[in-house]
Amino acid sequence: MSDIVVSTQGLTRRFGENTAVNNLDLEIRTGQIYGFLGPNGCGKTTTMRMLTGLLTPSSGAISVLGRSMPDAAEPLKDEIGYMTQIFSYYRDLTVLENLRFAAEIYGIPAKSAANRIDELLNTYDLTTNVHQLSGSMSGGQRQKLALAATVMHRPKLLFLDEPTSAVDPETRRTFWEQLFDLVDQGATMIVSTHFMDEAERCHRLAILQHGVKKADGSPSQLMDDLQADVVEVEGPDLRKVKHALDGQPKILSTAQVGSRLRVLVEKSEPQPVDMLRGQLAAFPDLSLTPQRPNLEDVFVSATRGPEQ
Repeated sequence: MSDIVVSTQGLTRRFGENTAVNNLDLEIRTGQIYGFLGPNGCGKTTTMRMLTGLLTPSSGAISVLGRSMPDAAEPLKDEIGYMTQIFSYYRDLTVLENLRFAAEIYGIPAKSAANRIDELLNTYDLTTNVHQLSGSMSGGQRQKLALAATVMHRPKLLFLDEPTSAVDPETRRTFWEQLFDLVDQGATMIVSTHFMDEAERCHRLAILQHGVKKADGSPSQLMDDLQADVVEVEGPDLRKVKHALDGQPKILSTAQVGSRLRVLVEKSEPQPVDMLRGQLAAFPDLSLTPQRPNLEDVFVSATRGPEQ
């Protein structure tokens, strides 16, 4: 059997004159955490809704777990879990009542449901919140409840739409450890995010802008393949230095990071440090150091061009 769990060809969705997703080709394999990285409005949620069968494409083809979407949305509902960006369970029900409701939705028999709920309460550290109304919980606690409900039926494929957008960094880190536990148990995941640190945790990711896929690969591959050199500039008057470089030939981007200026230079420039020294001759007290690209550099480079 093929290990491809999701594939699309030419996937497109239009809303009137607006094209939210444009000719998107994807191939996602079993056991991967596959990320969609991009700003709000780039097509992440629209793509997820088409992949789950909640939204019909304007054109293109979708295969999920070997079945065509959206036709197979109903037969596949027991094999897919979808955690939406906004908490979608009942705020006026307790944690236990929400989990029982999720179990009923998936038709889990009462005895099996009770055992599964106990397991999830322990796994996601919700035992002390059993009788708490979900509306009174913190964002991190609601996130854990939502994940517990999403995996109630042990789905093969999970869709998580910006699941940590409203939680603190420590909770986000714990959440990602739980995702890797699920992968270790056999799940495949598609996660949308606009956080670079989250994207770097994915096995593979697509960078989206205006509904167009600008890059696709593992984070390390994307960083290695970046068509730019990175130079960090340290010294006085960094804002003046930045303004001197902005718009110059072969300068793709300048961004201040603390007490340093991070500069992306086109790969076609054979001596990026020397070139920058020449352009910054009016600033003699600067230190220029080549750096390894990071994922934010990849994102900036991939999304700076014109829309396709």
